[in-house]
Amino acid sequence: MDANFEAKLARNENIEPKDWMPDIYRKHLIRQVSQHAHSEIIGMLPEGNWITRAPSLRAKMVLIAKVQDEGGHGLYLYTAAESLNISREELLEQLHTGKAKYSSIFNYPTLTWADIGAIGWLVDGAAIMNQVMLQRTSYGPYARAMVRICKEESFHQRQGYEITCKLAAGTKEQKEMAQDALNRFWWPTLMMFGPPDAASSNSENAIKWKIKRESNDQLRQRFVNQTVPQAELIGLTIPDKNLEWNEAKKGYDFSDPDWKEFNNVIHGNGPCNRERLGARVKAHENGRWVREAAIAYAEKRKQKAAAYQ
Repeated sequence: MDANFEAKLARNENIEPKDWMPDIYRKHLIRQVSQHAHSEIIGMLPEGNWITRAPSLRAKMVLIAKVQDEGGHGLYLYTAAESLNISREELLEQLHTGKAKYSSIFNYPTLTWADIGAIGWLVDGAAIMNQVMLQRTSYGPYARAMVRICKEESFHQRQGYEITCKLAAGTKEQKEMAQDALNRFWWPTLMMFGPPDAASSNSENAIKWKIKRESNDQLRQRFVNQTVPQAELIGLTIPDKNLEWNEAKKGYDFSDPDWKEFNNVIHGNGPCNRERLGARVKAHENGRWVREAAIAYAEKRKQKAAAYQ
């Protein structure tokens, strides 16, 4: 291990693209940053499905803005990944062929408008929990990309909680819809933080290299502690019979998610794995002519500029 690399980590200084870094550090970052980018792009699909069915013009406008933000997040993150000497084409090829993963949460269906609220409140709430620490990640381009992403994700979380609050305060049927969405998204959201620390093969190095600042279990605990009072405030119930406040640890005790289901989903066997990836590949192919036209236009401009010189 290079002494300068170790010294920079010890001083909490960023590792930059031109700095020396061990191959295993680079490979870990490519895996993590690209998975994050893929998640943003795939994450547009379950919500984009509801743009035409939003219950009001305001709701439609807000949802369009949110989905657009997710596309921007993917762009920032792909750009950060490219600084690690991997091309955008290779990153997308890994996604489209199933070699690269994305967050398991996006392989679940959005059955009702309440699911859009649950995604914003729970899923984006969990994302913020994980991403705030990434503003201090050791790799500079990743850390800087996360500053804007975290600001926009906080808007997404508020949007989702607003939807859920309105439904919870509405008719009996609307409140039941909100509770049903919470019931279905609670456990997949807890899985978003990754497997338990004892079973995670990547967490130790991620923390050692200061790519991550907190472990999967620490983040999951903080999310539960934050979210339970939010549910109670609007009269919804967390679907966990073992949920109980533990005064000794100043946090909630809660059940483990079904890790067998988690592994099944990340290996391509979730409710919507094939649908989500198929939609993404189709969109990529349908947009090929736009990319080719943009490249041809840029080349023509380059040739014109050269002719004037």
